[in-house]
Amino acid sequence: MRIDILTLFPEMCEVVLNESIVGRARKNQLVELYCHNIRDYAFNKHRRVDDAPYGGGKGMVMQAEPIFQCYQAVCNQSNLSQKPYVIYLSPQGNVLTQQKSIAYSQMDHIILLCGHYEGVDERVIEAIVDEEVSIGDYVLTGGELPALVLTDSIVRLCDGVLSDAECFEQESHYHGLLEYPQYTRPEVWQERTVPEILLSGHHANIEKWKLQQSLERTKQKRIDLFEEYIAKNGEK
Repeated sequence: MRIDILTLFPEMCEVVLNESIVGRARKNQLVELYCHNIRDYAFNKHRRVDDAPYGGGKGMVMQAEPIFQCYQAVCNQSNLSQKPYVIYLSPQGNVLTQQKSIAYSQMDHIILLCGHYEGVDERVIEAIVDEEVSIGDYVLTGGELPALVLTDSIVRLCDGVLSDAECFEQESHYHGLLEYPQYTRPEVWQERTVPEILLSGHHANIEKWKLQQSLERTKQKRIDLFEEYIAKNGEK
């Protein structure tokens, strides 16, 4: 899989992409991750890529042409024959979910467009963007942090990145439930003990306990997810 990030701050993105699980996946060539500076495609000596909005208003708007030229350069670099799937990180977009990340992880090539200032010229969204995605109902300074969040959520689902599919299949949201409580050594910490069932070695009972805990935790913390899960799967 290949992910390209179109941004005004590639150095900011590179710091994160070279660390932890994503960094190891990149180093081991399990995924291709590239950052592109939109300013490199500006058509003025000051590398300016924004201008005042038509109709007035505070702030500046990123111009369509530098973004489009950056997008075309990425398409020309790629060996893939089909158009990459372009996502614009925007507070107006559909909220990111685990199911979306699963679907994205099965794609061959994704381009993430990071807006800034008051956003980007609507015409470039119409020309190249397939979907707008938000990481929550709030506004950030730019699209870089959302792009990094989205990249992390996708890369960890790609083949070979984690040691086993179970590493993410048992996590919160993958099957619609929140994850069960986790414990490690020591068995007793500040007079709090690990649930006895986890020490029993009875795998069938442990799995049953994990599911029950996931159900109870989801019902307690996210009743919306619980009701959706029960509607699809019935009572356990």
